[in-house]
Amino acid sequence: MTRMFKIALPDGSVREMPEGSTPADVAAAIGPGLAKAALAARVDGELRDLNRPFDGDASLALVTARDEKDALELFRHDYAHVLAEAVQNLFPGTQITFGPATDDGFYYDFAPAPGRGPFTDEDLPAIEAEMRRVIARDEPLIREEWTRADVRDFFEKSGESFKAEWVMELPEGEAITMYRSGEGDGKWMDLCRGPHLASTGKLDPNSFKLTRVSGAYWRGDPKNPMLSRIYGTAWLTKKQLDAYLVRLEEAAKRDHRKIGQEMDLFHLQAEAHGSVFWHPNGFIIWRALEAYMRRRLDAAGYLEIKTPQLMDARQWERSGHWGKYRENMFVVPDEIPSVDDDAPIVSGTSDMMALKPMNCPAHVLVFKQGITSYRDLPLRLAEFGCCHRNEPHGALHGILRVRQFTQDDAHIFCREDQLIEEVRVFCDLLDSVYKDLGFDSYAIKLALRPDQRFGSDEMWDWSEQSLRDAVKAAGRDTAEYGWEELPGEGAFYAPKLEWHLTDAIGRTWQVGTMQTDTVLPERLDATYIGEDGAKHRPVMLHRAILGTFERFIGILIEHHAGRFPLWLAPVQAMVATIVSDADDYAREVAAALEDRGIRVSTDLRNEKINYKVREHSLAKVPLLLVVGKREADERTVALRRLGSDEHQKVMTLDEAAAMIAAEAVPPDLR
Repeated sequence: MTRMFKIALPDGSVREMPEGSTPADVAAAIGPGLAKAALAARVDGELRDLNRPFDGDASLALVTARDEKDALELFRHDYAHVLAEAVQNLFPGTQITFGPATDDGFYYDFAPAPGRGPFTDEDLPAIEAEMRRVIARDEPLIREEWTRADVRDFFEKSGESFKAEWVMELPEGEAITMYRSGEGDGKWMDLCRGPHLASTGKLDPNSFKLTRVSGAYWRGDPKNPMLSRIYGTAWLTKKQLDAYLVRLEEAAKRDHRKIGQEMDLFHLQAEAHGSVFWHPNGFIIWRALEAYMRRRLDAAGYLEIKTPQLMDARQWERSGHWGKYRENMFVVPDEIPSVDDDAPIVSGTSDMMALKPMNCPAHVLVFKQGITSYRDLPLRLAEFGCCHRNEPHGALHGILRVRQFTQDDAHIFCREDQLIEEVRVFCDLLDSVYKDLGFDSYAIKLALRPDQRFGSDEMWDWSEQSLRDAVKAAGRDTAEYGWEELPGEGAFYAPKLEWHLTDAIGRTWQVGTMQTDTVLPERLDATYIGEDGAKHRPVMLHRAILGTFERFIGILIEHHAGRFPLWLAPVQAMVATIVSDADDYAREVAAALEDRGIRVSTDLRNEKINYKVREHSLAKVPLLLVVGKREADERTVALRRLGSDEHQKVMTLDEAAAMIAAEAVPPDLR
């Protein structure tokens, strides 16, 4: 007798399906339209292939293109597999490794055949064409379960040493899933957890594009072979792809590295991998931003401190970072290096120290000095702290991903009953700061407990719920603020709120954070004296608004395309002459602006005014004051605004100076 499974649908109805049935069978039973639209299925919450049979009674939600997040993940994963198949079709002997979906597409890492050399961007058109042929063949994607030994044997016989190595990392005795594309001699196999679409023909051949090729080490280790990584972008429709490519083109124009060079803001070089050399113009932006943040923190009741960059390894052991984070720390022996050419530089027997990758343990040490009463709480300690993290060279990216950085860091020590109000007030502070800096749109997400963590489940339950309640108290746990919970993405010691800014071209940047932590105060024995006269543990709130100055300035550069609001612009005004007869008056104009605190320069070169206008526009100077003989005689200026379609405006010098001075006031001082 055939067993029947009860399949519960989202509308509350239940369908009985015979053993061996699949989500595709349920879709077909409901109607041909759904059968055609279905891409995959969520079975008891797990995303699965449409043609994978049910294991028993289950809840079922069919995934269609309307479920954009799931659909994009599926499509991008499948495009990665099609890419790998296409590369091996075109270039026999190429070995495959990994090919995940990404936030905007996919990539796949390849080991080119011996003697071929790495892939290049010139290979991409041919690979794209072959991918479209694979899609057009509408090959079924079939899930198979193999033993680990069989998978290794298959890849060894196929000359796939990387896959054969990787499969042995998987637990022995666990069923391994392989996906087959096509039938017979033409079939193509890959090791993959899935899920996948039913066939390659479900993909739109016009909704993807290969974008670039780069190098990548096998398993991210520089000691391993270098592979060729081919990147692509993929979307559900060609319209989405075209819109993304336009954004990509705009992003290239806004690249902070390009604009940073044009505006002479900073540079990077190999002698200090991942550390920024700030030029005068760039450091003016830094100082203006730092001064603004310091005023905001002072007004919010924070106390600024400064702590050491180098601390004994034993302190990092006590905090837990030595065990959980050491691979990202720069470790330093606590000894004088040998000057004897025949001796090793360091003995290898000395105690170890480490450059701080974060400020929090040092802030606990400051909190512990003296006796703290419950009446002293909340205590808000802030630091613009310079930190170092040992990021791989290949992961570095301009000033957005660096090894040396300065956090706008602070830690709030409070009682449990103060936590919700502290977080609520912080939400309001962030909202105000982001709007002052030109970001009107952001999302708030709650990153929940990871698998590997410190602390009890009860502590995590309380910490996570407290953050939920605080965001609700701030009125921001709504779709308007992009409220979302992210399972497994919290830190090892605490859940955290994340603020994701949306920039001028629709990209998102994760910047601000707020974490509730009861683990570190426990590990470092931080206490306060309660109303009952006994010692109690404070709750430690880790929070940042900008994240790091380096990365946030990079974001600001790209968001504003270098056209900073006047209060942040390194050169706020340029006085340019039309004729040399106006040189003295130009100096007088500059002096009048300087007297009002304006950062101003003069251009008295013997060049045509159109050349000067073009040059200072490229340098993103917000205001250009043009003066000639007439302006000198009438004591006026012809004011041009960067990026304005309006013609220049003639004003008296006093009017112009007053207007510019008012406009240059930082937003918190207006």
